[in-house]
Amino acid sequence: MDDRPHETTLALTKFGIGQPVPRTEDPKLVTGHGRYTDDRNLPGQAYAVMVRSTVAHGVLRGVDTSKAKTMPGVLAVLTGADLTGYGGLKCTLPLKNRDGSPIRYKPRPALPTDKVRYVGDPFACVVAETVAQAKDAAEAVVADIEPLPAVMSAREAAQPGAPILYDEVPDNVALDYHYGDADKVATAFAHAAHVTRLPLVNQRLVVNSIEPRSAIGEYDAALEKWTLHSCSQGVFGLKNSLKDILSAPADKVRVLTGNVGGSFGMKASAYPEYVCILHASRVLGRPVKWTDERSGSFMSDHHGRDYDMLVEVAFDKDGAILAIRLSGYGNLGGYCAQFGPLLPTLNVTKNINSVYRTPLLEVATKCVFTNTTLVSAYRGAGRPEGNFNMERTLDFAAAEMGIDRFELRRRNFIRAKEMPFKAASGMLYDSGDFPGVFKHAMTLADVKGFAKRRRESKKRGLLRGLGVGCYLETTAAGTQEMGGIRFNADGTVNIITGTLDYGQGHASTFAQVLVSKLGVPFEKIRLLQGDSDQLVHGGGTGGSRSTMLSGTAIAQAAGKVIEQGKHIAAHVLEASVSDIEYADGRFVIAGTDRSIGIMELAERLHEGLKLPEGVPSTLNVTHVTDAVPGSFPNGCHVAEVEIDPETGATKVVKYTGVNDFGTVVNPMLVEGQIHGGVVQGLGQALKEIAIYDAEGQLVTGSFMDYAMPRANDAPMFTIENHPVPTKTNAVGAKGCGEAGASAGLPTVMNAVVDALADYGIRNLEMPASPARIWQAIQNAKAKSGVAD
Repeated sequence: MDDRPHETTLALTKFGIGQPVPRTEDPKLVTGHGRYTDDRNLPGQAYAVMVRSTVAHGVLRGVDTSKAKTMPGVLAVLTGADLTGYGGLKCTLPLKNRDGSPIRYKPRPALPTDKVRYVGDPFACVVAETVAQAKDAAEAVVADIEPLPAVMSAREAAQPGAPILYDEVPDNVALDYHYGDADKVATAFAHAAHVTRLPLVNQRLVVNSIEPRSAIGEYDAALEKWTLHSCSQGVFGLKNSLKDILSAPADKVRVLTGNVGGSFGMKASAYPEYVCILHASRVLGRPVKWTDERSGSFMSDHHGRDYDMLVEVAFDKDGAILAIRLSGYGNLGGYCAQFGPLLPTLNVTKNINSVYRTPLLEVATKCVFTNTTLVSAYRGAGRPEGNFNMERTLDFAAAEMGIDRFELRRRNFIRAKEMPFKAASGMLYDSGDFPGVFKHAMTLADVKGFAKRRRESKKRGLLRGLGVGCYLETTAAGTQEMGGIRFNADGTVNIITGTLDYGQGHASTFAQVLVSKLGVPFEKIRLLQGDSDQLVHGGGTGGSRSTMLSGTAIAQAAGKVIEQGKHIAAHVLEASVSDIEYADGRFVIAGTDRSIGIMELAERLHEGLKLPEGVPSTLNVTHVTDAVPGSFPNGCHVAEVEIDPETGATKVVKYTGVNDFGTVVNPMLVEGQIHGGVVQGLGQALKEIAIYDAEGQLVTGSFMDYAMPRANDAPMFTIENHPVPTKTNAVGAKGCGEAGASAGLPTVMNAVVDALADYGIRNLEMPASPARIWQAIQNAKAKSGVAD
């Protein structure tokens, strides 16, 4: 036999699991050849423009469309009355109130007929031959709205006498969520040596993905089939939502998604616009396209965060945590989004324990309707909030108790020898080395050298602060996922997955799994996603689960390919199936040099290889995994900031992160995910906030008013892995997509507060903008009697 390194062996060292393989889609995207939804145009398509409310809360007495319908190019003007035959947009979460009753909400109609409930709430849809004609006609649509008092704060909306959005929800509280044993928690607090109480607000954010939402609705009357071309986070889930709204059989609804320019949770759900254009297509007999503009995105895309919480932690005399109690409010906005109530309730509950030994936990959250844009999943979806609550409170508690903040964390870490560990959240941590990760981060960040760096900053008139943020995430709940493998006649191999890439780099990552498990050439692998007709299942991308789920599905499917291939190869090689072995991409008769490569075998099958009865006729596999459990990525990040006390301007000047993501399939892409997540956490900590005025107008409704982090706001990153692979999935991966936000948010805020500690400032609301920091310094000086 040829003893030179086999081609497949070389491929494994270059393209297998653990290798920093570049993203295969990048050459196309960076040269402008990506195909996003707005790039797609169908023959004969018309164009839709939404008409949105400028009133935050009011009775919709009527909509006058008469003038608009007579304007040039106008084909249709839809109102809520035209869409009464369709179902509403639902929240499908099985969440219950503390008394056991179901969540209280009304499915959202695509266009309302009774009320408008926030500025931006669409009440009409104009369809015309051109976008300009549709815009002109939209301005001619007149709504008769009787204004009502509005309320924007969840805390205020839940108080007696607040304006009511729904008669069915008299107190505006859709969900009164409770977790934990209140009596046991109360007893722990009563016997605690010290109790820390810290009110914390996670402010509202606008998602601002680089690609605004866009969609084309298409109805085939002959087939009675609906097709939606749309950006999304997974075509299968969106299809299932639409078939319920349209009351259509599953095989009569198709969703197609091309390239997607970011989402962060926002594009995961169905939206009113999609129902409008699908209906318009059916009525008009032609495709109808809608693309949002940035001003519309600010008002109509789901927002993120907006939680108002009180964190209470009970400690014993040695600083060990006895119990955590979290209570407060989550803002739903004007309607109940598909995932909205999940985030400040179940997701925060699963994540607030973090890496710490916490015997008892109680969470009480009221999810409240307000006259604002809907709130739903945004990168981390409850995980950054949970970790922020824990890490800020630990720093605050350490100062109160006179314990070093690093030492307080060390005293409370769950140890590796305690794994598996049943957390008070109900989660079973299967693996992790939390003290080891912490020690690794302290060394890598050179925490011992911080005092010298602080003195150097002081010489330049700057305040320097160091923040530490440990985190643990509970990834998306265990679900099934599809992992199909198809050998094509042109020599390529398709991976068919129900997850969907919108910036994560799935094409390379999933191909690396297939190379490692099956040994097929990396350059021959193609990713097939974004067509619901090609899928038998699909959970979409979200919750940092793609590599765990799709990776497992691909690995299991590869095993099935090998089993089928052994039977086919046995026939070709004239051997018994039991004598066939598979390694490095080849089927080999054990103990001999007789073999056939899997790609050659696939080629011969396409050429019409004759096989006896009972032998599989193809290598292709359509596979759906059993439910794959969630995992627990974790880590420790350290940030250093410099603040100019004269202006309040803050700069993150040093950032270090150590993470346990289990098996790292592609370290380069993982580091990129961390960079992006940290910058989003930095953005929330220092810059971003969505503000409504007293009338419910979005004051921060454009990039003139809403501060997004830019490249020069980001520091250089030092990122290392401290992997403890999980055994709960076939790859050993733990998920990484949202970890940067979970770590970056508390780490940067802890650094800011540390920098201000000499002024006696122990907490600061986000964002820690220059104006807010400067004012805090002035207030501290005035309180202490220190003059400038």
